[in-house]
Amino acid sequence: MNTKKVTTFSEYMSDENRVSLIEREKIDFEVELIGKMIELRKKKGLSQRELALLSGLKQPAIARLESFQSTPQIDTLIKALRPLGYTISLMKL
Repeated sequence: MNTKKVTTFSEYMSDENRVSLIEREKIDFEVELIGKMIELRKKKGLSQRELALLSGLKQPAIARLESFQSTPQIDTLIKALRPLGYTISLMKL
């Protein structure tokens, strides 16, 4: 495999030999979703601990999600988003 040298994260992410389109879409979705969750939590004035109490999750689980250290499971996202007034739905492209 002949891969060109990259010097930035953007170059790495746009190189289809390193990151497939499906992987890029997954990463972009997670970043957008978690970013929105953080924004909503802060807008409501909630700490991670308070969101954990309201959602039934543990605070370290919220911290791992927000720092992208774990891939969110659907049930975890639903639990975390519900106290923020949101849920997950599918939309046709």
